[in-house]
Amino acid sequence: MKYYHPPKPEIWKGRSSKTAQYLHEQVNFQDLEAAKIQCDIGFALLGYACDEGVRRNQGRVGAKEGPDAIKQELAKLPCPLSWDSSLVDVGAVSCPDQDLESAQAALSEKVKVLLDKGFFPLLLGGGHDIAYGHYSGIREHLGPDAEIGIINFDAHFDLRNNSGGNNSGTPFYQIARKQKERNRPFHYLCLGIREEANSRELFNTAREFDVDWVTNDTFNLQHTEFLRDQIRDFLEEVDRVYLTIDLDGFSSAYAPGVSAASPFGFTPEIALWTLQIIIASGKLISMDLAEMNPVYDQDGQTAKLAAGILHHVLRNQQLL
Repeated sequence: MKYYHPPKPEIWKGRSSKTAQYLHEQVNFQDLEAAKIQCDIGFALLGYACDEGVRRNQGRVGAKEGPDAIKQELAKLPCPLSWDSSLVDVGAVSCPDQDLESAQAALSEKVKVLLDKGFFPLLLGGGHDIAYGHYSGIREHLGPDAEIGIINFDAHFDLRNNSGGNNSGTPFYQIARKQKERNRPFHYLCLGIREEANSRELFNTAREFDVDWVTNDTFNLQHTEFLRDQIRDFLEEVDRVYLTIDLDGFSSAYAPGVSAASPFGFTPEIALWTLQIIIASGKLISMDLAEMNPVYDQDGQTAKLAAGILHHVLRNQQLL
């Protein structure tokens, strides 16, 4: 079964310029299954064209179209890359025959390849089950003893018990259980948690696994001093950081095109403010955007939000 698909240059379109000022004029393409992978210091865009986890979790399907929608909006933006970095579209992993577990395994393998080659992976989903495959690839790259911190911008913990099967609501439970089996700490910080979006059982599970979280009523620009302290304390405990941003954590005023929209979400301003603290730490190793669902988007607004976040990262993240 084929899970990986090479990039599609035809989706990269936009305004033309004489001096290649836009990302669609600067992006490169790489097939990760080619005989030789060109290695350069740069960012690698990898799609996760899968919403099987969302379907299993009784959410709104359509997120498998998310990666292309984000790339199409990113293509139109001005190029923020420094002279010594590059942006490479490396295609996508899909989920044929509803085989979520194999898709996650394929994603993990590609993430490890990218990290081993020196790229900074930017993954685009797709359901939030992207997190399990993404984390697994980072873990394979860094090894069993690295202290990996997960920071999740999200309304939901995604700590559902997976005894009934894996889905978009179980990835961090799966990671936590693996860490517990290895007698290793589980470093997980959730920002934007909504009390009406998580059951009492999920809060209890979060306490059981020593999860740190900030509720949505505090995840805003009125509480920056508190947030800065929380984030910096978390960063001190870990070697590297994996950042995952669930677009359904944003208010539906900004992100209508997601798998589980709500008006009670956070704003782009607090997300970018927090992102800058994480970037400034020098510990960010990889990130993803999850739950982009073009079926429910309005005027491409959610895809534009996702592209804007990526543009911020391309502009500010220092490559080693």
